[in-house]
Amino acid sequence: MQGSANINVMMKAARKAGRSLVKDFQEVENLQVSLKGAGDFVSRADVAAENIIREELMEARPNYGWCGEESEDIDGKDPTRRWIVDPLDGTTNFLHGLPHWAVSIALEHKGEIVAGVVYDPAKDELFWAEKGAGAWMNETRIRVSARKRMNEAIFATGLPFAGRADLPDTLQDLARLLPACAGVRRWGAAALDLAYVAAGRYDGFWERRLHSWDIAAGLLLVREAGGFVEALAPEGDALADGELICANSDLFGALAKIIRN
Repeated sequence: MQGSANINVMMKAARKAGRSLVKDFQEVENLQVSLKGAGDFVSRADVAAENIIREELMEARPNYGWCGEESEDIDGKDPTRRWIVDPLDGTTNFLHGLPHWAVSIALEHKGEIVAGVVYDPAKDELFWAEKGAGAWMNETRIRVSARKRMNEAIFATGLPFAGRADLPDTLQDLARLLPACAGVRRWGAAALDLAYVAAGRYDGFWERRLHSWDIAAGLLLVREAGGFVEALAPEGDALADGELICANSDLFGALAKIIRN
């Protein structure tokens, strides 16, 4: 499947940043045994990856705006378009030498995500979608799962850490959901969680207190793969709120009822 000029620019930027991150990731294991640890090193790797992406995208589309995790927003000369970028989603995994992290790049046009790329360099899996053109993993078309029964379904979420205020809500979610399903996974990278829903690996996903750059590309992947995505609050905006539920059409209602209970 041949993508548009914009998606090709996004893929090129994601792969270039991914190569830089892979080199840094190979050094992380050596840093685990040091007293200082790998934290400062990983922070520098994160910023370096964002710089690579910003340079690639802004050179190709200098009039577009910019929203990135590690840098200040840029207002573009074209106010209708902006990049939304997370250069390293799954930083804690990266820090601990766990090969499950990704580069996420989305293009927003007039407040709507129209193109998205989520690249997993460790596995060389590039998930991408454009509005109206379906969702893909490398050269293969992907679709959400066809499971219909909650007791056969696996869902994903993020677990609050370091005393976050949403821990009680998440524990209540799990108490209601675990007895009804085949399992819940927490792999620590929301962009990949959404990509895995799009690819049918997970049957659904929900999480609170995310940022736009965590989910912008993944939201489009799920929708273009045939899935349902809504804000956790029924009348909310998933991208703006950073709280969402998604699943295939058969399971969405049951999952949403449990999480919103």
